[in-house]
Amino acid sequence: MELDRLDRDIIGALVDDARATYAQIGQRIGLSASAVKRRVDRLRDAGAITGFSARIAPQALGWTTEAYVELFCQGKTSPAAIGLAIARHPEVVSACTITGEADALLHIRATDVRHVERVIERIAAEPFVVRTKSSIVLSRLVDEAQRIGAGMPQDATDPPQHAISGAWPA
Repeated sequence: MELDRLDRDIIGALVDDARATYAQIGQRIGLSASAVKRRVDRLRDAGAITGFSARIAPQALGWTTEAYVELFCQGKTSPAAIGLAIARHPEVVSACTITGEADALLHIRATDVRHVERVIERIAAEPFVVRTKSSIVLSRLVDEAQRIGAGMPQDATDPPQHAISGAWPA
């Protein structure tokens, strides 16, 4: 789906505040509330907007420690098999297959370093895991939730517009 400037502005407004009313978004971007609603409905139908959710500070839930874990698997373990096994661990908040030596990269949130260690031990016990390599996060410098929609390029010839300082990835 190709997004025009108004679609991108609506998405940016929703990223900033998913609870904003259509009227508030319309006032911000120069459209009527009904026009915003029609566009949001179209964006949802097309799959550009996949849902609305609350962003919760992990610390509020006691998840004060996070780590990234590289997963090295035996043979030709399928991404589906990795995903199925990893999904059983609630501390894994995201996982993806990657290029390079490792087969997958896991993002873990836990209550403390000992909790991270126990999670890694459970994951390492999966039959297809050969080894893991982990890094504990010391401080978060950029939060993706603050960036999505903030600097979407207008089109192939326009430079990105930045709502926050820093460069939008190419």
